[in-house]
Amino acid sequence: MSEQRFTHLGEVCGDMEYLTDAAGRTPGHILCCECGVPISPNPANICVACLRSKVDISQGIPKQVSISFCKQCQRYFQPPGTWVPCALESRELLALCLKRIKAPLSKKVRLVDAGFVWTEPHSKRLKVKLTIQKEVMNGAILQQVFVVDYIVQPQMCGDCHRVEAKDFWKAVVQVRQKTLHKKTFYYLEQLILKYGMHQNTLRIKEIHDGLDFYYSSKQHAQKMVEFLQCTVPCRHKASQRLISQDIHSNTYNYKSTFSVEIVPICKDNVVCLSPKLAQSLGNMNQICVCIRVTSAIHLIDPNTLQVADIDGSTFWSHPFNSLCHPKQLEEFIVMECSIVRDLKRSAGAGMISKKHILGEVWVQKTSEMNTDKQYFCRTHLGHLLNPGDLVLGFDLANCNLNDEHVNKMNSDRVPDVVLIKKNYDRTKRQRRRNWKLKELARDKENMDTDDERQYQDFLEDLEEDEAIRKNVNIYRDSTIPVESDTDDEGAPRISLAEMLEDLHISQDATGEEGESMMTQ
Repeated sequence: MSEQRFTHLGEVCGDMEYLTDAAGRTPGHILCCECGVPISPNPANICVACLRSKVDISQGIPKQVSISFCKQCQRYFQPPGTWVPCALESRELLALCLKRIKAPLSKKVRLVDAGFVWTEPHSKRLKVKLTIQKEVMNGAILQQVFVVDYIVQPQMCGDCHRVEAKDFWKAVVQVRQKTLHKKTFYYLEQLILKYGMHQNTLRIKEIHDGLDFYYSSKQHAQKMVEFLQCTVPCRHKASQRLISQDIHSNTYNYKSTFSVEIVPICKDNVVCLSPKLAQSLGNMNQICVCIRVTSAIHLIDPNTLQVADIDGSTFWSHPFNSLCHPKQLEEFIVMECSIVRDLKRSAGAGMISKKHILGEVWVQKTSEMNTDKQYFCRTHLGHLLNPGDLVLGFDLANCNLNDEHVNKMNSDRVPDVVLIKKNYDRTKRQRRRNWKLKELARDKENMDTDDERQYQDFLEDLEEDEAIRKNVNIYRDSTIPVESDTDDEGAPRISLAEMLEDLHISQDATGEEGESMMTQ
């Protein structure tokens, strides 16, 4: 029930309080002009009950208001066209509720206080208790408290409507890489998940040589392009197509397309640099191995352990390609291995890798064990190899190299074999792998056996390279028992300290968000 009282010059006339003057005298009583009840003097000369029956200062203020709420994105509608996220009984939601009252409170009455009255979370009702004041008869100020009911009506916002339609988009980012291996895309996928860059996408579509990201606004697509430029070496082009226009209001509707091309180099590729680029990188050899692709291409010279980083702008100025197909990797067995202690550096040489040890090895193909043909080479894997180990590499001596830079090189400077990585038993590694990765929700094409093999290669790269692993969120798989960090063959594994618990956020029966976590 509404409560009313009127005040004047700081006095509360509705309360039976007797004020004394400076001489200590108590003011007398008067009779109410309506009902004759004795009351303290007030400007209206009327009691509270009679004044309440005559004047309602809340008249004109609606007692029931409707507000729109989108269940998909948990946002409330704020006219004329804005959707804002607000928590229950928050200051933001209270401000939105007060703005929804059609009668302006500041013009008719003075708002003194406002607050929420508790309601059930699933009642689709909000109650706001308002305290207002207004000057009435002869300067008397009347104060009244009442409750306004807000009916929460479900309505899908424009952004969620476009998401549900799945075909409506205003901008698309087409990411492409002209390679036969998807290691860079697997790494990019984990970065997108880690930093939440997929949250504004309407749809993600996987095609043969890349991914397409669809967005409802051009600004979100531009943000994605900026993220790609910071994480992988690439270049991009932008274009737009006019869909419709209004000549009266001079408005245009465009669909924008951003084409992003990632450098065609992946981890474990053997490349041949141009003479000018090799000289600018500290006179390193032209034949190098790509050991990592992050925001730059990381190369190492297997003959000298000299390393260099090539960013996207440098690559497009001096482009180079991979010399061999990933399927051309062959298995070798190490016959002899020795460490090169005295590493001579030429004048003007660049930085030397401290994580690798230079080794000189004699290897033989496992497919040619019935012959005596062996190959000698230098390798950056000297810290990993021992006689009898299996190693994967490229046989450049018996390979048809169709590259303009290799054709101009002296044949003595082209190694016979370039070793890439030590080979472990893949079946055992898969069985003992007690971690997993998350994947983007996207429209996939049929995954063949080659895609599965490439994904397993990427998982093995994470186990072997800590520099790549620190940029990826790795989650513990509770279905696999915990074992030591290395197996019997010495294959590297990811420690439990580097894993995260798989966190699932769901809504319980009360509508509140609850957390369920996979425990060890």
